[in-house]
Formats: sequence, structure tokens, C-alpha cells
Amino acid sequence: MNNTSIEDLLAPVIKKDHRYTVDAYCFVREGLDYTVRQLEKPRHVSGQELLEGMRDYALKEYGPVSKRVLSEWGINECVDFGNIVFNLVREGLLGKTEEDSIEDFMEGYDFHEAFIQPFRPKKKTALPASVK
Repeated sequence: MNNTSIEDLLAPVIKKDHRYTVDAYCFVREGLDYTVRQLEKPRHVSGQELLEGMRDYALKEYGPVSKRVLSEWGINECVDFGNIVFNLVREGLLGKTEEDSIEDFMEGYDFHEAFIQPFRPKKKTALPASVK
């Protein structure tokens, strides 16, 4: 039986790029699994699909504190998801196609809008003068 821990498995990755924590790598792996499960049939997902899945997964798992949790792990913008994915690809822990590139993660969403805005109170609309 193999007793390799996730920390041991990720040690070479983190040694080469220490911007992200073990939790960040675990989250991306879980977010990828979540994204694939949302598809009708399992298949390779694009960077844009993965970004959408990561957002949904973070909001589902961490709700209003999603942005803070991701930030604590070193994830502050969409390209950080891409950096993590490609670090895992370089170590042979994830696969990619010829079409996949880090640029797929550069045109993502704004973290404030994605993780803070959904929890902001809706603006109240003024009552018409006839109702006052």
C-alpha cells in the first residue's frame, strides 16, 4: 500500500513555486472534479469552463468568505488557477491538450464581482411618489 501523503506528492510542485499552499492545489483538484461532474458526459474541460466551475465550487463550499479563503491560499485572480493547473501539468499530476494554455485563464472574471458581489444586499428601489 502506498503511504504517500498529498503533502509529499505536492512537495516538488511547491518547492518550485511557493506562491500557493497545499490547500490551493487541493482546491483546484476538487474544483476540477466538481466541474467535470457538472457536465452531461465526462470530458476534458477548457480553461474557461474550469474557471466557471471553480467559481461555482468556491461559492458552494465557502459562500461569503470564498474570496478570503482563496486569498489565504495565494489565489487572488483567475491566472492563479491557471498557474496551479500548469504547475500540476508540469509535474505529471494533471493532463492537458495541445489547445490548453495559460492564456485561457487570463481573461477570466474579477474576483470581487465573482465572490463578493453575490452576497451584497440588493439595492432598494425608491417607492413611486403615489405610494408614499
